Amino acid sequence: MVIFVYFRLFVFLKIDKNMAILPNKRREKIIELIQEDGSAKVIDLAKIFKVTEVTIRQDLEKLEAQGLIVREHGGAFLKNIEDNVRNFSLLQQENMDKKELIALKCLEFIESGDTIILDSGSTTTEIAKKLIGYKNLTVITNALNIALMLGTEPGIEVIMTGGEFKPPTLSLTGQKAADFFEGVNVQKLFLATAGISLKSGLTYPSISDLVVKKAMIDAADITYLVADSTKIGKNALASLGALSLIDYIITDPEIEEKDKVVFKENEIEVILA
Repeated sequence: MVIFVYFRLFVFLKIDKNMAILPNKRREKIIELIQEDGSAKVIDLAKIFKVTEVTIRQDLEKLEAQGLIVREHGGAFLKNIEDNVRNFSLLQQENMDKKELIALKCLEFIESGDTIILDSGSTTTEIAKKLIGYKNLTVITNALNIALMLGTEPGIEVIMTGGEFKPPTLSLTGQKAADFFEGVNVQKLFLATAGISLKSGLTYPSISDLVVKKAMIDAADITYLVADSTKIGKNALASLGALSLIDYIITDPEIEEKDKVVFKENEIEVILA
């Protein structure tokens, strides 16, 4: 069954104004969005990219011809998504060596008695793997794979958000997921991102995730952004906001010196794995 995520346009949403006149760039963002959400509707994509539904259908035809998606009436869904969900496998598995190093470094900032939020994503999944065996820890997450991984650990209490299911990321999203964090206060958040830039700040392929990420940040005393160096300088579809939303970035040693300077200028401490 295909699960459609209905997009909400938030006041803090920022989309590249040139997308409507750059077809290749638009199709790149469309496939990123579908890879994140699992599916999309023509009517929603037309609103997001400010083009006609006919244009979006033409985009989806091209993406289907490339073997990336499967079209159906009114929209499209990701090819082979059912197999990924059944196997509880994440689609984004690049730079896993860097992500494992980052996860190991994160352990230095997790202490007995902590209540932490683990965002969904491949890097945060690596963190969860390394928490097995920990005692006296509470983990709040919107990731089903993380909850299943840690849910049987006797020393870890796992709490899940509600929300709409996103098959590719095995996560829960949308306003209901965000509402969970109202009145919640935790010591630390380990936040994922798809792209980081000085101009756009923290960016994500899915609009529905923005309200969830913001709610997580508001609930945490300290926010650690966990992102490998290849994400620096990249822009995804939607911007959450300025870099100042985070306190630290934990990344790999391949980060460039000029990027370290940018984080320092924004009063963000860079922690190298």
